[in-house]
Amino acid sequence: MDIFALLTMLGGLALFLYGMHVMGEGLEKLSGGRLEHILEKMTDTPLKGVLLGAVVTAVIQSSSATTVMAVGFVNSGMMTLTQSIGIIMGANIGTTVTAWLLSLAGIEGSNVFISLLKPSSFSPVVAAIGVILLMFTKKQKNKDVGTILIGFAVLMFGMQTMSDAVKPLADVPEFGNILIKFSNPLLGLAAGLLLTAVIQSSSASVGILQALSATGSVSIASSIPIILGQNIGACSATLISSTGANKNAKRVAIVHLYFNLIGAAVFLGGYYLLTLFFDFSFAKSAIDASGIATIHTCFNLITTVLLFPFSKQLVKLASITLRDKEKTPAAETDSKPVIILDERFLNTPSFAVERCREATVDMAKLSHKAITDALDAMENYSQDKIDGVVKNEDKLDEYEDKLGSYLVKLSSKALSEGDSRQISKLLHSIGDFERIGDHALNISDSAKEMHKKGIKFSDEALAELEVIVGALREIVSMAIQSFENADPQLAANVEPLEQVIDDLKDELKERHINRLQKGLCTIELGFILSDVLSNIERISDHCSNIAVCVISLEESQFDTHEYLNRIKNSGEKNFTEAFRAYGKKYSLPR
Repeated sequence: MDIFALLTMLGGLALFLYGMHVMGEGLEKLSGGRLEHILEKMTDTPLKGVLLGAVVTAVIQSSSATTVMAVGFVNSGMMTLTQSIGIIMGANIGTTVTAWLLSLAGIEGSNVFISLLKPSSFSPVVAAIGVILLMFTKKQKNKDVGTILIGFAVLMFGMQTMSDAVKPLADVPEFGNILIKFSNPLLGLAAGLLLTAVIQSSSASVGILQALSATGSVSIASSIPIILGQNIGACSATLISSTGANKNAKRVAIVHLYFNLIGAAVFLGGYYLLTLFFDFSFAKSAIDASGIATIHTCFNLITTVLLFPFSKQLVKLASITLRDKEKTPAAETDSKPVIILDERFLNTPSFAVERCREATVDMAKLSHKAITDALDAMENYSQDKIDGVVKNEDKLDEYEDKLGSYLVKLSSKALSEGDSRQISKLLHSIGDFERIGDHALNISDSAKEMHKKGIKFSDEALAELEVIVGALREIVSMAIQSFENADPQLAANVEPLEQVIDDLKDELKERHINRLQKGLCTIELGFILSDVLSNIERISDHCSNIAVCVISLEESQFDTHEYLNRIKNSGEKNFTEAFRAYGKKYSLPR
């Protein structure tokens, strides 16, 4: 094997790894985080965890990504340690799909149908379709499909290039002798483990072994320990990702390691025990790509079947390995943080975007609760309500800080067009939700001041205030509901009500001045009323911003001023009708 063949092999390896990355990225974008979201929500039983872990890994083509997500789920308190066991087992099964795809490169036969299954036959067609979808279609889903097809074609071309480059090694005795040494279980395990740990992908390392099998020098006996070592090496990504995580999250990585170590020990022990009683002469024969895929699949299926009934014991073993300093239950000791975001989710951007959306919805509900408590305290003073507003406002500040920083990091990742729009929507909205909390705190301070001083608004002022407060309650509820459900039709009703609230505020101030001139109200109460009305108006303004964001981004653009000018100045029928209806609903008593 000369230097040019070596360069060809390295080039094939580079294309192979890049193709796998592109295909996985395209699949992850196409799924839009939905599969990962299902994984989070539907792991209430171990069997569901196994099935979902296998499906998600088969689709996103990365067991490392799935197990790293499991670490993130447990670290964030979204999932228990016990629930993560099924995901880990399923991820090991799902990763075998890649090996079966790669085994297509080893298909031999002159039959036309068999020839069509060869990568050399269909990869160019797949690549051409992918380029067409990527360059000549506008829908993001079609572009994602095109990315997947191109990634698959590059992957297969890289695999074929590697196989062709190493075929001359079949005539090199030294190469065959090296591979024979790997039939020693310790050497084979070490080789597979190191290769996978270096390239951080068991699928890729199995693919490299499949390419080497094209030389005809890889025997069944030597491939078995290498494949088992590759599965153990796959744990390196999970172990690395658990750095800095809480103890339960670190135990997820330990369980993953024990799963593969115990499986390898049982599988190898069983194999060599059987060789004492049976003559497996076929073990010395050459193995092909499909044979490697078979061993890889059998190992993971057998290990899952054997260890599935002992899930609780695996948890206990991990808990013994990584003990708590204090005596606490072995399972769930870590408390749930205020905001459920984890740096590990950034490796799967579409899922991270979905997590950010859910976190922002939680933030929206907190702001809703804060303003509701503040208004309730104005109408009927309660120290518990006041304390609740303060507590929620602090949480909203934390949400804005952490969520904003996380979204900025996420925006630098490879995102689909839809995910990019979603991030823009969230970045525009989190500030409005936080400011609603600030204004709720201001209103609660006004309620507290009135209670402390023992002063009250007149019955007339209270009746008027009740009208604008009712409008405020509706606009906040409507804005948050439209944001949570991404409902532009509901959001379109926010701006007309916001205009009604603006008019109500102006009229209430005029009425207050009239009462002040007649000596029916004090200046002190006037200042408090003015503050309350100003905060109500500003809250409605933030509700308007949220609604405009929902509408504009649904139309794939964001220009708040352009939208507001258009609906206010064009005499739009729906806006005018809604404005009149809300004006009638929230009319002041005469």
